This record gives sequence, structure tokens and C-alpha cells, in this order.
Amino acid sequence: MSKWICKKDKVLVISGNDKGKIGEVLKIDGERVLVQGINIRKKHSKSRQEGQPSQILDIECPIHISNIAFCSSEGKRLKEKVKVQKNGGKKLVYSENDKEKTHRVIKKSKGK
Repeated sequence: MSKWICKKDKVLVISGNDKGKIGEVLKIDGERVLVQGINIRKKHSKSRQEGQPSQILDIECPIHISNIAFCSSEGKRLKEKVKVQKNGGKKLVYSENDKEKTHRVIKKSKGK
């Protein structure tokens, strides 16, 4: 599943404290994904220089890739699958209203 998710994909959180929230993928690091507005934690920072105030920052922490799923424009969860074409190409597809729609081309077909 990790190799199908890319930056700027819209995802839905399917488990955890932020279940049901939708966000955009900012960064992928192995099996953990940083999603905009999801899994926000507080970080206390001490003042380093004189005159600089100490502060509490809200930072986004990564979540495991198994806790997210692709999301449609209406906020519904999408089940995607890889379709292999006859000419050797691969594409990521999902079904919506009994029609198959292409999400993204994974591997381009070999041209002759």
C-alpha cells in the first residue's frame, strides 16, 4: 500500500484519535506519513536568547500508513486496485457508481 500513496494525495484517517478527518499528504518516510492537520501535538520550546519568549508550538506528527486510505472528493473511502493493461502498463483505478475511474498511471505502457 505504501508505494501507491504519493505527495499531495487526499487521504482519510480510518483509525486513531483523528478518525474520519481528511488531509493532504505532505511527506512520506518509510511506513509513516505526514498528513496536513492530522495528529497534532504540542511542543514546548524554551527561550534561547534574551528577549525571546518561550512558546508552545503545534506540530504535525507522522502516522502509520495502515491508518489512512484514499479519499474521494465527497470524503468517502475509496478502494483502489492496480490494473495491468495488455500493453504492459499499470494504472491505479477505483470504482464509483459502478464505473471504473483511473486515479493515476503507475507504469507507462511500452510504445512501439
